[in-house]
Amino acid sequence: MLAGLFVGGRATRMGGIHKGLLQIEGEAVVVRLARIAREVGLEPVWVGLRDDAYRTALPGLRELADAPAGIGPLGGLAGLLAHGSAIALACDMPFVSSQLLLRLRDEQPDALALAPRFDGIWEPLCARYDARAGVALERAIAAGTRSLQPFLSALPAHELVLSSRDELRDWDTPDDVSPP
Repeated sequence: MLAGLFVGGRATRMGGIHKGLLQIEGEAVVVRLARIAREVGLEPVWVGLRDDAYRTALPGLRELADAPAGIGPLGGLAGLLAHGSAIALACDMPFVSSQLLLRLRDEQPDALALAPRFDGIWEPLCARYDARAGVALERAIAAGTRSLQPFLSALPAHELVLSSRDELRDWDTPDDVSPP
């Protein structure tokens, strides 16, 4: 199963800094995510890659293009699912653990999508998607959907219950970059 590292954002709230290259305990977030993905038997791949700085941090990863390009994470997810079932991971989530990835990989194996949800909001870029969800995603994109929230609700996705949001904390702004 693939672990898609979503790195296609522009990081405007971070002042253009590549969020996935920020360090946590001396390791770039994307390097850490790729390492723990491998530890649980997943193949890390780039999704939406457009910057050589990421290639330098993790050379040799397969690169999957958005399909279609220019529509944000939906295009990235469609490109990822064209290659099979996968776990989607945002590049700015430094606290994701191997235990969380194992749960995403193994729990509710028949679900079209499995994602954490808090206060009715899905976490679509720390979620598992079955390749079969690709057909529904293509239909949603063709119908004009540009957000993963309504897509996950319409599937319907299954909820991965977590006791806290700590592992899902992301680094969107400079103020976010600190330990949990």
